[in-house]
Amino acid sequence: MTVVGNERHRLHLDIAEAGKVHALGHRHVEALRHYREAIRLAVAAKAPEVFFRHYAQCALESLELMASYDEVIRFCEEADQFHRQMTAGNPTQRRDHAAILERLGLVRIKAGQPEAGIEALRRAIALAGPGALPAAEDALAWLDRRLAVTPERVLASQKRHRYFTVRADQVDRSRARPLPADIGTRSPGLGLAPTA
Repeated sequence: MTVVGNERHRLHLDIAEAGKVHALGHRHVEALRHYREAIRLAVAAKAPEVFFRHYAQCALESLELMASYDEVIRFCEEADQFHRQMTAGNPTQRRDHAAILERLGLVRIKAGQPEAGIEALRRAIALAGPGALPAAEDALAWLDRRLAVTPERVLASQKRHRYFTVRADQVDRSRARPLPADIGTRSPGLGLAPTA
């Protein structure tokens, strides 16, 4: 695909929107293909970093909903290490770090690793402050009371607290631009290292 000017930015936005439409239809492998291409195009267009972060978050959501927990955990651990090496950072960086830790903790719980999940959730809440991460607070409260915390229970809490970015009320289907079948056909994972 060769495009110029503002069309380059519209293209990655519209392709990501198509990925979101696929994700809402539970077609996460196809959603991931679109998110990867949107990321590639955004980087090529020198789009602001916020686009990379948003598209990566959408991809992590699809991986989480596919129960590809190992890949999500690996990405979040790498992102956590990256954030730990930085100074305290600005409020946006702290929010991003807290969100990564929240995802890490919740996915570890879903993956049957509650002790590691608790540690990540406590760090996330400490960074974000009380009330900022209600799904994390729900999970910690359940675990502190020694209640069974199943992946289904965590997912219900995530939905109740609007944890997921890709939601029907946030997607503009009219913008969605599907990819040709031959683009982005490698493995369905995210395949990216975290960046600032």
